[in-house]
Amino acid sequence: MQTNLYIELNGKQVDTAVFMDNIREYWKSEGNKMKDLKSVSIYFKPDENMCYYVLNGSIKGVFQVQS
Repeated sequence: MQTNLYIELNGKQVDTAVFMDNIREYWKSEGNKMKDLKSVSIYFKPDENMCYYVLNGSIKGVFQVQS
């Protein structure tokens, strides 16, 4: 089953798949393997268009989401 989740606010729409796409890209760019990514916590602030994340409980990052 394919699931799509979109967030809409104030006339903007964000496909949440973009969150994991960016996180995977970062993870791989750091020389890591996907099998070593055990947990991902994502926090999206639509009023700022910012996505904050924590990988494996300790690696923190942020990126701007284009809507």
